[in-house]
Amino acid sequence: MGSEDDPNVRKFRTLFLSDIHLGTRGCQAELLLDFLRHHESDKLFLVGDIIDGWRLKKTWYWPQAHNDVVQKLLRKGRKGTEIVYLPGNHDEFLRDYVGTHFGGVEVVDSVIHTTADGRRLLIIHGDQFDVVVRHAKWLAFLGDWAYVTTLAANTWVNVVRRKLGLTYWSLSAWAKLKVKNAVSFIGQFEQALATEAKRRGADGVVCGHIHHATMHDMHGTQYINTGDWVESCTAIGERFDGTFELIRWTRLADREPAGSDIPTPSRSQAA
Repeated sequence: MGSEDDPNVRKFRTLFLSDIHLGTRGCQAELLLDFLRHHESDKLFLVGDIIDGWRLKKTWYWPQAHNDVVQKLLRKGRKGTEIVYLPGNHDEFLRDYVGTHFGGVEVVDSVIHTTADGRRLLIIHGDQFDVVVRHAKWLAFLGDWAYVTTLAANTWVNVVRRKLGLTYWSLSAWAKLKVKNAVSFIGQFEQALATEAKRRGADGVVCGHIHHATMHDMHGTQYINTGDWVESCTAIGERFDGTFELIRWTRLADREPAGSDIPTPSRSQAA
């Protein structure tokens, strides 16, 4: 029986994933594999930081589950899914290959995606609009070290939670939203991306980079962030009518989309 006939597999016109960070201990590869088994799409955008080159340069870490993610993605491509890879700052080495194809995957820096209902969305990782990454890379590396340390603590927190029968919870994501400066940075980042989308004549933007999954039009244009597979374990799906859905993936059998607390974009919202 093919996946298109499996009632447990959801089919989307387009899926968007970012910030998987393969090659790090914080990557939730098993959850992502489970997500990929339950979701199919005609087109798949990998919106940067799929592989963490920064971390791999320092310490090689590549368990079987990380290899399985790569193989699963390539298998989807072989079966007909159109895959577009937009490198981020952690996999910036792939920016040397922009304009090329490998294993059926197209590498681009940014691209305009036209939705089923005719809207034009700028797809870009977003690090180009992060002042720290662009102008103080040493500070970005320092922040990366602090982030990895937090994720290590987060791993032990979730070991305890699993033993208690609880779902995955991100200490780092919780801390991020409690720090005033971080909240201010998120707002500035969103504003910058929304402005860039307008400059390019797009109706909205889909990005990653800051590991904060959300969909809204607070800045006068549709802003969609895919989140990540380290903290939030989220993806964005475009349905066949052009509406969008933010999906949170957990270990619970009764998984549900995150649409209950985050508005689903419509044509009017993105305009």
